Amino acid sequence: MNNATEVFQPLQADDPPLVAGYRLAARLGAGGMGRVYLSHTQGGRPVAIKVIRPELADDPAFRRRFSREIKAAQRVRGAYTAELIDADADGVPPWLATLYVPGPSLADAVARRGPLPVPAVLWLMAGVAEALQAIHGAGIVHRDLKPSNVLLAADGPRVIDFGISLTSGITSHTATGASVGTPQFMAPEQASAGEVTAATDVFALGQTAAFAALGEPLYGDGNSVGVLYRIVHERPDLSLLPAQLRPLFARCLAADPEERATPAEIVEWCRQRLGRGVDVGAGPAVWREVMGPEVPVPSPVPHPTPVQPMPLLPQPQLQPTVPVADERRARRRRIRMLSVVVIVGSLLSVGVAWTNLNLSDRLRDRDAGASSTSDRESSARSSASSSAPSSGSKTGGRAAGGSDPSSTASGPPKPIAYPVMMLNATLRLDLKDPYRYLLKDAEDAKDAKDVKDDRSAKERKADIRFVCGQTCALESDTSLIDWVPSEKPGATLESCRATLVDAEHTLPLAIVAAGSEICFEHPSGDVALFVVDVKSTALPDSGFVSGDLTVWRAA
Repeated sequence: MNNATEVFQPLQADDPPLVAGYRLAARLGAGGMGRVYLSHTQGGRPVAIKVIRPELADDPAFRRRFSREIKAAQRVRGAYTAELIDADADGVPPWLATLYVPGPSLADAVARRGPLPVPAVLWLMAGVAEALQAIHGAGIVHRDLKPSNVLLAADGPRVIDFGISLTSGITSHTATGASVGTPQFMAPEQASAGEVTAATDVFALGQTAAFAALGEPLYGDGNSVGVLYRIVHERPDLSLLPAQLRPLFARCLAADPEERATPAEIVEWCRQRLGRGVDVGAGPAVWREVMGPEVPVPSPVPHPTPVQPMPLLPQPQLQPTVPVADERRARRRRIRMLSVVVIVGSLLSVGVAWTNLNLSDRLRDRDAGASSTSDRESSARSSASSSAPSSGSKTGGRAAGGSDPSSTASGPPKPIAYPVMMLNATLRLDLKDPYRYLLKDAEDAKDAKDVKDDRSAKERKADIRFVCGQTCALESDTSLIDWVPSEKPGATLESCRATLVDAEHTLPLAIVAAGSEICFEHPSGDVALFVVDVKSTALPDSGFVSGDLTVWRAA
């Protein structure tokens, strides 16, 4: 976050210049829910404008949920929240605006500098607990508190996406679809689809703070099913945490929600341990060390200066050179000629329309008579295409055997969202059925408590694999893979097609980070966009990459 070009990206050709009167100054990022831009209020205060993706905006159920959550979130006021100041669920597209927080997320800060020192963890827990007091006081349970939803400003943490993340349907569901939240930071009752209360957020706060202290999730990484099983059935190992923090973590991570600390108790506990530093305002110095130098925010975009036309100079009056009677006769002749032109033009238009209608009828009759022949030819082409080789060759960037969108679909392909996908040495990705996680071999299936139908795991082959040797990469025997350059976030079906023109079957993960976008193309014609949430390759044996997947079928 030390380079302004990494934080504030220039607007691209497909970005709107303004949204609901807010003039956009730069891109801040993109994700499964939409794109985020920097703008300013009329008074010059910076705000973050989140514009919802068109495919979500077209869903009436999404709009209804989005509207309800906006109304709830507008009630939240707190020193440690990013206040929602404006929104329109019925806009085209829907959008919302929150106060801009100049600082990295907790996930980015830990990825950059490693685990935080104990004083920073205490300030973090106190600030987030105070934010939860404001959120719960408005009758809202966050349900998706995690490191990427905690921003680190110069004066303390800010909790974002309270209530809003629940509406997206993109980043807030587990792989099983049974619960709302992110697996590594769920509470036991949430992981088992039980009752979610304010105590659920306290458990997530304990996991988020443990991530800050350890540099990794407390319950480990890997298969989401395995992580959820450990959260529900096992006690967390607190021995790796700093000794002075263990009593508070034990209270926050109690299996019984009734035994967990309240946000008020967490604030008081942290204040006692911070001692005199609370009264002398030592917090900002701690945050400056964690977040690094603050990046200056670009200035508001000025309103365009209206162009004032030059006043016309008065023209001298010309005296008529023909008698008035002659001028009147000439005017009548011009009117008669104009009337004739209009009538003739109308007759020609009717004739052309009749001709086109007659031609359309003949073409329809011809197409109806040839439909059976076309169907037989189409079936033959499909059969030949499916028997063609599917790897090792490309034509114009399209995988061999891929389908032509002009011949296989009557309209634009609809995107299908698959949230919270994960790939590691065991979990692979099948674009045709993304939730059918495939195990490396049948032996691995014995320890996967909730994985069903593992009898043929050895026989099946996943399409996309995560491999780690000296370097880590995504690879496929069939699909094309490529990375969308970071200066062009917010990838669409069209930009994925353009990215995949020169794609290969392997993508090194060294160039990938949180927020990166990866495009896939299957030989069947399916195109997919994977937005990275977390990448962990420091320890190859336990490395993984997780994020949200969108698939366009037969694109």
